[in-house]
Amino acid sequence: MAPHTILQYDGSFDGFLSCVFMVYEQKIQLPLIQKQSEENNQLFTISEIVHTDKTKAKRVWDGLRKKVPKPQKQAIFKAFLSEIKGVENTLLSYIQNIFDTSQNIGLDYSNKDILKISQVAKMVQREKHRMEAFVRFKKTKDDYYVATVEPDFNVLPLLIRHFKDRYADQKWIIYDIKRGYGICYNLINIEFITVDFFSKLRTTIEKDVYSAQEMDFQKLWKSYYDSVNIKSRKNSKLHVQHLPKRYWKYLIEKNEY
Repeated sequence: MAPHTILQYDGSFDGFLSCVFMVYEQKIQLPLIQKQSEENNQLFTISEIVHTDKTKAKRVWDGLRKKVPKPQKQAIFKAFLSEIKGVENTLLSYIQNIFDTSQNIGLDYSNKDILKISQVAKMVQREKHRMEAFVRFKKTKDDYYVATVEPDFNVLPLLIRHFKDRYADQKWIIYDIKRGYGICYNLINIEFITVDFFSKLRTTIEKDVYSAQEMDFQKLWKSYYDSVNIKSRKNSKLHVQHLPKRYWKYLIEKNEY
């Protein structure tokens, strides 16, 4: 029995696409893709470290663009961002089907890979929309508006366009403390950043880094929220349905001062 070849990559999307390129370049018959950080418990396997090559990754991505419409490419990217264990191999199987067939298989939900990717992509898209709705910025002394988040999925790359368009005249940072990186807008461009200060936090920033007015604004907003909240019409079940408790930690109106 031929052994599986485990292709280990750095966890980036370009790294994953580099693995796909290697599968075709080396004609690997039984490939498995996994992050280098994951432990390999499988017997009778061959492991190879795949170094990220953006040129090769772009060739795969461009090849997909020629074969499938934009929504299908987006679904592949969103499914990858789910970070669900083993999603790389579901995506690899799907991509192989795309490249190995002449017709568009994108809407064939009888294909288990297509169905799975579609379901996962919708979950990621839903988390993206929730982050867009529930992210709360707080102004720091250096005039940056900062928000910390812990999304279920790695949705920060999907948030860039929304927040850049909406807050084009402000400097801001959204930091994913669960994954240890953030996106930073400096009025010119977007950068991915890693800052130890944020990584040591949970969901809040120490009060001494806020601007002088920030705490007053937070108190004012909470006071306004309390004043418009009609207790006699309170419907806790409906409230939690539309605003799950796991998002409350981001909301100023849900925190005490």
